[in-house]
Amino acid sequence: MFSPQGPTLRELTVQALSSVEHGYDLLAPKFDHTPFRTPDAILDAVRRALEPSGPFAAGLDLCCGTGAGMEVLRELCHDRVTGVDISAGMLTTGRQRLSAGTAPPAPAPSGAASPSAAPAAGGGSPAVSWVRGDARALPFGSAFDLVVSFGAFGHFLPDELPGLFAGIHSVLRPGGRFAFPIAAPPRIGSPWYWALLGFDSVMRVRNAVLRPAFVMYYREFRLGDVRRELARAGFRTELRALPEFGRRKDGSPRARMVVATRSGAPDPRTPTGRA
Repeated sequence: MFSPQGPTLRELTVQALSSVEHGYDLLAPKFDHTPFRTPDAILDAVRRALEPSGPFAAGLDLCCGTGAGMEVLRELCHDRVTGVDISAGMLTTGRQRLSAGTAPPAPAPSGAASPSAAPAAGGGSPAVSWVRGDARALPFGSAFDLVVSFGAFGHFLPDELPGLFAGIHSVLRPGGRFAFPIAAPPRIGSPWYWALLGFDSVMRVRNAVLRPAFVMYYREFRLGDVRRELARAGFRTELRALPEFGRRKDGSPRARMVVATRSGAPDPRTPTGRA
C-alpha cells in the first residue's frame, strides 16, 4: 500500500482487527516499509540532542519495535543496549536487521523470559539484547542510564501513564534520563488536525464493537498531561527544542525532546562513561 515492499490494504485491515500484540506480529516483516517506522530525521535529531549528555553506559529502547531506536542507543551507549517490546514478531525482525558481533552478550534482566542476546559488531561496541515484555510491567531492576522511546505512546491510555512512568523511573539508575521526541499538536482545522481526529474516531468505533481492543490513539498523548505525570513519578523534566524541524508561526518549536531525569546523583561505583 505504501510501497511495493509494504503491506497491502488487506494486510493492514487484518492487523487492525487483531490485538496490538498479534497485529504487530503480522506487520513486523513489512513494518520498516510503512510510515509507522520513526523517520531517520527524528532519530538523528534525538541522537544529536542527547550526545552532549553522554556517553551513557546502558540504554533501553522502550517499545523498540524493529530496532530503529536501538541504532541510536548503539551510538550513545558503550556497555549494553536492550530493546523491549510486546511483539515477538517485531523483535525477530529487529534482531535480523542488526548484525551480531563477537563481544560478550548482555546480562539477562531479572525476571525476563528467555531474552535473545547478541553483541553488536565492532570492537568496543555495546552488547545488544532483545527482550519480549510489556512496557507496563518492565522485567528489569534499576539497570539503565538512558531510556528512549519513539512513536509508541499512542498505545497507552491516559490512565496508564502513571504506572508506565513509574516503571520507567524504577529501571533507571539515579541521575538516569528518559528521553523521547514529541511534536507540537496540529493547528485546529488544519488537514493534520482532521486526519488525526478521524483516525482516533475510527479506532474508538472499532474498539467499541470489537475485542480485543487495538489501542492506538494519536491525540491522547498531550504534553501538559505528560509533564504532570512525569513529575508525579519522581522525574525532573526539561524540554529541548529540536531545531532541525523549525518553528511554527507563533515561534514555538515544531518538535521537542522531553528529557525526564530521575533524581539523585549517579552511584560513583557505576561507570557512566563520562570523560
